[in-house]
Amino acid sequence: MSMTDATTQEGQSRELDAPEALAAEPLPRFETPIVPRSTISASALVAVVAIMTFLASLTTGAVLLVRTAANEWQADVAREVTIQIRPAAGRDIEADIAKAAGIAGTSAGVAEVRPYSKEETTRLLEPWLGTGLQLDDLPVPRIIVVRIASGGAPDLAQLRQTLTEQVPGASLDDHRGFVDRMRAMSRAALAGGIGVLLLVLVATVLSVTFATRAAMATNRPVIEVLHLIGAKDNFIAGHFQRHFLHLGLKGGLIGGGGAIALFALADVASGWFAGTAGGDQFAAMFGSFSIGVLGYAAVLAQVGLIAGVTAVTSRRTVNRTIETVH
Repeated sequence: MSMTDATTQEGQSRELDAPEALAAEPLPRFETPIVPRSTISASALVAVVAIMTFLASLTTGAVLLVRTAANEWQADVAREVTIQIRPAAGRDIEADIAKAAGIAGTSAGVAEVRPYSKEETTRLLEPWLGTGLQLDDLPVPRIIVVRIASGGAPDLAQLRQTLTEQVPGASLDDHRGFVDRMRAMSRAALAGGIGVLLLVLVATVLSVTFATRAAMATNRPVIEVLHLIGAKDNFIAGHFQRHFLHLGLKGGLIGGGGAIALFALADVASGWFAGTAGGDQFAAMFGSFSIGVLGYAAVLAQVGLIAGVTAVTSRRTVNRTIETVH
């Protein structure tokens, strides 16, 4: 046998063995998701969810700050009552002040009685009337601040009646109107916050619905092929649900994380400006500007809520769309 014939027979034997060798080797698998992850619509939905979560978190934090400040104001006001002594013709106002202070000091449940001097009363009017005013000729009432003891419950009705009978021109103010306004403001802030959260959820549902329909329209040939090979509707809907759950979590963490960073920065900044005039005024209005552990937990809960709403909305949209196609 010549060298050429031997080479030809060896080549033919290799060609016959080639299919067996290829069948023995496993073919490479390329796993790709049914719904593409990196698309313009997916990035836009993440941005929308992040913005919605950020706004919802800011609203929640603002509501918590307002409620905390209102509760602190109510607690401070509820611990004090004010007695006003109006000047009357022919009466010694200093004697009336001393008599009213004595009556209040002997009442049960009273911890401290502090009459304001004439100069202190004038300084209380400076924010509204300015400085350098001569108020000697004006009938400016004098004030007595009565601090209630911790756990005490004085009979304010009896104290009011006694002052009216024994000290002409005296009146007792328990600040009930101010407390009622604070409660109304707190309830209004809570209702407004709930309204904003509902609007955020509605906007999120609409955005996810449109994004899901767009994704299904884009991947309609893939969905039809899956139906032809026997894929169930729940299998297809599960892929869309996981896809949009991932997008919702991503956007929620971005928006919620930004809100948490903003509140933490504000809390640190309030400590920097503590002791200054502006810082003290701001602290008087909003307290320490800290939403606390409860606030941060509420923000994280909102992230999970929005992600869950995104996933559920996507699955329901897919199921309804598939039913209409069938």
